[in-house]
Amino acid sequence: MNATATQSKTTTLLKQCLVDTYTLLIKTHNYHWNVAGPNFYSLHKLFEVQYNELFLAVDELAERLRALDQKAPGSIAEFAKITTITDALDDLSAEEMLLDLEKSNHDIIKSLTHLRDAAGENDPQTQDMAIGRIQTHNKNAWMLKASI
Repeated sequence: MNATATQSKTTTLLKQCLVDTYTLLIKTHNYHWNVAGPNFYSLHKLFEVQYNELFLAVDELAERLRALDQKAPGSIAEFAKITTITDALDDLSAEEMLLDLEKSNHDIIKSLTHLRDAAGENDPQTQDMAIGRIQTHNKNAWMLKASI
């Protein structure tokens, strides 16, 4: 694959990761607002820590796209077309929220793994960012699972 095709694949996957991360941010924030039950306070705080981290991540992902001379998707319509993350569900128990967020973190890990592989040696900055994001989502998934 030539350098232009490789960059095109990388930026397409980078857009996917940005949109998936933003969708997870919204879902996590929703669950932060709506969690209830005996573990309310600890889950409310856990979700807050995670959505704040996701907010910083989407900025980093978008800025990387701009550094690669690509426009970052930023509308709800674009997000809905691109995301692989399922929307937040209503009336979930705290345990169901934890399971849903754990699954979504694993889904993003898949997208980030494709990005890491596509970036390869041709784009070490994007590859490094994808590796860092994979580590963060692995940790978040573990924390969510451990909270069940």
